[in-house]
Amino acid sequence: MFEQFSPKDLEQIGARGISETKIRTQLDNFENGFPFADIDNAATVGNGIAKLIDFEIGNCIKEYEAFKDEYTMLKFVPASGAASRMFKDLVKFSLGDGSDLDKYPDIKECMLNIRKFAFFSKLKSKMRKEGVSIDECIKSEDYKSIAEYILGEKGLNYQKKPKAMLLFHNYDDAPRTPFEEHLVEGAVYAADINKVVHLHFTISADHRAMFEKKIMEVVPKFEEKFGVKYDITLSEQKPKTDMIAINNADGKLVRNTDGSLLFRPGGHGSLIENLNDCTEDIIFIKNIDNVTTDSLRETTYTYKKILVGMLIMLKRSVDDALRKLDNLSVTNADIAQIEAFASTVLQIKVGMAYFGWSLREKIAFWQKKLNRPIRVCGMVKNDGEPGGGPFWVRNSKGESSLQIIESSQIDFNNRYQVELVKKSSHFNPVDLVCSVYNYRGNKFNLNNYIDHKTGFISSKSQNGIDMKIQERPGLWNGAMADWITVFVEVPPETFTPVKTLVDLLRPEHR
Repeated sequence: MFEQFSPKDLEQIGARGISETKIRTQLDNFENGFPFADIDNAATVGNGIAKLIDFEIGNCIKEYEAFKDEYTMLKFVPASGAASRMFKDLVKFSLGDGSDLDKYPDIKECMLNIRKFAFFSKLKSKMRKEGVSIDECIKSEDYKSIAEYILGEKGLNYQKKPKAMLLFHNYDDAPRTPFEEHLVEGAVYAADINKVVHLHFTISADHRAMFEKKIMEVVPKFEEKFGVKYDITLSEQKPKTDMIAINNADGKLVRNTDGSLLFRPGGHGSLIENLNDCTEDIIFIKNIDNVTTDSLRETTYTYKKILVGMLIMLKRSVDDALRKLDNLSVTNADIAQIEAFASTVLQIKVGMAYFGWSLREKIAFWQKKLNRPIRVCGMVKNDGEPGGGPFWVRNSKGESSLQIIESSQIDFNNRYQVELVKKSSHFNPVDLVCSVYNYRGNKFNLNNYIDHKTGFISSKSQNGIDMKIQERPGLWNGAMADWITVFVEVPPETFTPVKTLVDLLRPEHR
């Protein structure tokens, strides 16, 4: 049992917009844990993942070109993460004496190719201002100094900057950050009929000034280059999604030095609140670091148009079905058509009891089942180790639906579940297009489609305290659990993330 909240605690909780009921739920989660995902099967091509053939690809692109101007579109980019994980090994190397480079093969490759990075010129200039020649450091193999200037405040300060603001790619006119690359992408496939590109970046409060400065610096250049206007908005994770923590030592609530409760961000899934504030018809979701260079971007552009075209077709068919269900003269033949569309295209499964229902009961079922947000998700073939990705998952009612799950949601002590995971053929590259309005033109409240039983508990250290924390998994995991979900295979060329520094040496970033 946990200690009771004081009146001051309750005041602090309320000030963050969190109800006492939600806090009690968080306490229950610490006590009881979160259930693992109940995997029914791996989603594969022909069993949950569509693989488009040429004429289907052509139809999707035609649909995009014909109807895109009828919709408002938004590019939603989670960009709140710092680049600290990207530089984890470089930090370890910099803290040594510089003689153990062979222990860090990736860092060694980076140092031997340091001139190839887009940030090299800026790094050289920063070091020169401090009276240090990077050329001499390279010649004398003083890689420790180079590492320190990449990471530290006297140099690029990359250890503390958001990944969005790092120089990723070299071009003849100027190097670009991932933030700028998303501006480029948005201009090509997300401009509306008035040539306005709407972009939304979720950021950390600590980085807001940096983003605002970058917007002032670069937006005019890209507006002139592409003949568009950018409408860029920024948001931070909301305090009402924060979570309390438990001290591992005594099992009590973790508090700050002034006695107030310590709150931590509630994880990536909390961004559903930010997404819910967006009002555009069609929303693209793509991570900040999943960008490539102009020369290799054509496949990305093509498949974005394909995914949007498919979404538009699905949305029209779903809306037509819902309008038909509103008609008092709907027949068994109409229901049969809806059943066929829902099962083969939308991958919606019905239980055995369904076939004994009356016509009225079936109408009510489909009115609820079809009147939900829709997402079309690109899936990349997995040539590496199996892990989180697209699966058929059973809920507490025994219903099986398509879900994107993370490794933390899988019970790897359950041999049956592990065998199903091994059958997984694809992974989630975070390449989603979403429709968030119903057939009557009203926006869905996305909070109504969350599976609140998804989450995980882990251990962290903060301010010298070892603590248990809980987080919601990714925005596209439990936060979108009750959406209409369609998975489509997309080429691996559309997935070019930068998770470590050495990734910037790959061809897709050169």
